[in-house]
Amino acid sequence: MIDFRSDTVTRPCQQMRDAMATAEVGDDVYGDDPTVNELEIWAAKRHNFEQAMFCSSGTQANLLALMAHCQRGDEYLCGQKAHNYKFEGGGAAVLGSIQPQPIENEKDGTLCFNKLASVIKPDDSHFARTTLLSIENTINGKVLPLNYMEQARAFTNTHKIKLHLDGARIYNAATALNVDITELSQHVDSMSVCLSKGLGAPIGSILLGSEQVIKSAKRWRKVLGGGMRQAGVIAAAAKIALEQNPKRLQLDHDNAKYLAHCLSILPGVEVNQAHVETNMVFAKFVKNIDIESMVEQLKTKDILITAGNPIRFVTHLDIDKVAIDSFIDALRNILPR
Repeated sequence: MIDFRSDTVTRPCQQMRDAMATAEVGDDVYGDDPTVNELEIWAAKRHNFEQAMFCSSGTQANLLALMAHCQRGDEYLCGQKAHNYKFEGGGAAVLGSIQPQPIENEKDGTLCFNKLASVIKPDDSHFARTTLLSIENTINGKVLPLNYMEQARAFTNTHKIKLHLDGARIYNAATALNVDITELSQHVDSMSVCLSKGLGAPIGSILLGSEQVIKSAKRWRKVLGGGMRQAGVIAAAAKIALEQNPKRLQLDHDNAKYLAHCLSILPGVEVNQAHVETNMVFAKFVKNIDIESMVEQLKTKDILITAGNPIRFVTHLDIDKVAIDSFIDALRNILPR
């Protein structure tokens, strides 16, 4: 199966499966799981935070960060395209009673600080209290510049609010920028890292923050039904993903650029190759192509893509150049000449 739908579709390698089978475990609710503890201590030190918490998903990690930083009736600033606003079920509002204040993302994925400043609420009982800015890196495959991260920190300091980073693919950003992960993590009060996307773990995310933030997040995780028991079974794979797989993300980026080039030379397909910064390619198909039919025809050849126009293609550790060539050959036979 060749699956371009997302980098969440990767399957654990044999090393991960072996580690899961032999992991030393305990009751994590009591803090007794040595494999979870090892992962959390290592992750906190690696990213220069006081503490870390292993979560079941990026959605959970982001929600817990919002609930740790914000009280009921508070507000957080974010982008219209932010994952924790648009794609996570409205959890902050539904479960945290936290009001989102989204603004339109700029074309490069950033948020305009003047626009953000204009929507911060006055200190007045009529308004929700603006408590937090949440940014995302990467966003739709785009990397936030290093100086933008610095500016975001300065902005939140000026307005006396906290800064959370949805870093689901933060290692892709660090790879594209050719910097250590701490060059990005140093600017924020909390950060989530998804381990089951490009890093290849079967499940899990890490939430990083201060001792106070993680203490609050752990309480809210329990309230939300997320207390875990012998979670070392999955933490063992997560640690391998976090330690080893950032080193191979450049290959995903190279494959994405190769895919973009191959798509761009097909008739009726438009790709802006300059926009491919990490592991995502967006391709627009001309109007006379039946996208749904194309998706179904590719599926019969064991090739999976998500219908849309443009279509997002995501490269990951289960996609190599041979797979890309096979896909391009199949697509060439489907597209009208």
